[in-house]
Amino acid sequence: MGFTFVKKLPTPAEIREQFPVSDELAALKAARDEEIKKVFTGESDKFLVIVGPCSADNEDSVCDYTSRLSRVNEKVKDKLIIIPRVYTNKPRTTGEGYKGMIHQPDPEKKPDMLAGILAIRKMHMRVMEECGLTSADEMLYPENWRYLSDLLSYVAIGARSVENQQHRLTVSGMDIPAGMKNPTSGDLSVMLNSVVAAQHGHDFIFRGWEVQTTGNPLTHTILRGAVNKHGQTIPNYHYEDLSLLLDLYNQRDLQNPACIVDANHSNSGKKYQEQIRIVKEVLHSRTHSADIEKFVKGVMIESYIEPGSQKIGCGEHIYGKSITDPCLGWDDTERLIYEIAERV
Repeated sequence: MGFTFVKKLPTPAEIREQFPVSDELAALKAARDEEIKKVFTGESDKFLVIVGPCSADNEDSVCDYTSRLSRVNEKVKDKLIIIPRVYTNKPRTTGEGYKGMIHQPDPEKKPDMLAGILAIRKMHMRVMEECGLTSADEMLYPENWRYLSDLLSYVAIGARSVENQQHRLTVSGMDIPAGMKNPTSGDLSVMLNSVVAAQHGHDFIFRGWEVQTTGNPLTHTILRGAVNKHGQTIPNYHYEDLSLLLDLYNQRDLQNPACIVDANHSNSGKKYQEQIRIVKEVLHSRTHSADIEKFVKGVMIESYIEPGSQKIGCGEHIYGKSITDPCLGWDDTERLIYEIAERV
């Protein structure tokens, strides 16, 4: 019963001092942040492709994957901004299963939070150093944000976190784009309330400090589909869904109206190959309406080196294959990115 206090963890400041960001990487992040920001403010018409594994489970395979993205990025960077998904926190509906590298740097071993903090910081830095790209992560734990805040260029708030006050308030202190997903119920007002909260400044308690924030005008929405009371998935990526969300935006006093469409999760029913069709439909919807084209800033795709998924603890792992939700394989991903570039 109760808590067992295993060990006191270093503060973010201590971790940053131990593993500092070089001036070169800081300059890379500043340039990438500015480029991505301009998409949300409307100063750039580039299209965002936030793509990568469901969960970043292995540093070598993740960096192998992002190096492939980097080579593709060089060919499409006049039209697209590729942001690697390097998701190190994995929400679990029942609390069971692999919770991400921050919990288990080695998925086959017991949790070790200190080793996890060091591992995720090292991996995000390696992506920057080797690939010249800054990445996206999911902020599952608000108190952990500053372990990575000098490395990330994009943050997503998940469907199960979007109603949480601490998540909303923490986002209000960020200076990079943060996407608020619709909750699993699909209630768009919940998602928009979260955007309102994060775009305003707040006073609150954070990591033992009283803090003040000024609000994050780059906070926006992510449509990821929903689940009804019978457990059936309800997609919300269709033209009518995008138009409805834009109308709801226009009824509120919000800065930089923007939407990202998550092509997997409840939009695909976790049928990972459907992401290809869904992305193409979103692109078609943008061509049908200038307002929708301006509003939909990008897509989110779950992809890894090998297609599908595998279980952990069942023998030898297949390199570069997801151990959580199934993902598109590399060949399909590469073709899809090139097609996106042709159609935007």
